[in-house]
Amino acid sequence: MSISVIGAGNVGMALGHAFTQRGETVVFGLPEPEKYQSAVSALGPLAKVTSTAQAIAASNVIILAVPYAAVAGIAQSVSDWQDKILVDATNPLAPGLAGLTVGTTTSGAEELAKLARGARVVKAFNTTGAENMADTRYPGGSPMMPLCGDDADARQRVMALATLIGFDAVDMGPLMAARYLEPFAMTWIHLAIKQGYGRKFAFGMLRRG
Repeated sequence: MSISVIGAGNVGMALGHAFTQRGETVVFGLPEPEKYQSAVSALGPLAKVTSTAQAIAASNVIILAVPYAAVAGIAQSVSDWQDKILVDATNPLAPGLAGLTVGTTTSGAEELAKLARGARVVKAFNTTGAENMADTRYPGGSPMMPLCGDDADARQRVMALATLIGFDAVDMGPLMAARYLEPFAMTWIHLAIKQGYGRKFAFGMLRRG
């Protein structure tokens, strides 16, 4: 089975690199695939690029790694997602990284679920930088990857993917927990960019017993 990644920016390419390095086939979906042929080819024979519609049709797991403004159009471009797992790796960022445009009583992921008919939406891969998705190795342990979704089987599938590429996957339960995960992403962004920590750090979970 392949994994489809919609988008080929920093996050999309980092996830594509991580998955193909571990033997997974990745199909990138883009409006103009020919523009990204060279970059995708550099990931090796397990990566290919096609149109957005073809990539959605190709896999049962589709990761949205696009700007938040593009999410609604992609969700509504499919009349029936036919129980596919739709992983929301986006954040509804305000201009200038000033905060989030959605929150408190809903989340970007919940709004996506309203639009993507028949999809099993899981929020994941949104709380850390692309560098940590491309390379999860840290001397102190594994970075955490919290995720949530209303379908337990879909959550387990995405947890397995996060674990495959080296994250400590944390099950946050139902999709409404995205109301916490999207602001949590802002914590990483704020430290990395506003506070000058840079991008070479990640959050982890400490456990006793």
